[in-house]
Amino acid sequence: MPVLSMFYGLIVTMYYLDTKQHNYPYIPVKYGEHEMIFRIPNGDALESSLPPGKVKLVKAMD
Repeated sequence: MPVLSMFYGLIVTMYYLDTKQHNYPYIPVKYGEHEMIFRIPNGDALESSLPPGKVKLVKAMD
């Protein structure tokens, strides 16, 4: 899985051929044991356990 970005403890990666968990490409953002999943291409958040302050940082990347 390629790493797209790392900042403030957040690690942004990308899955493009994962047919076991989701049937479409998505971008997971990890922060420690927390994770947020964004669907590609529309950017909808599918799952999230990130702290609210970190969610604001991720959404500011748009």
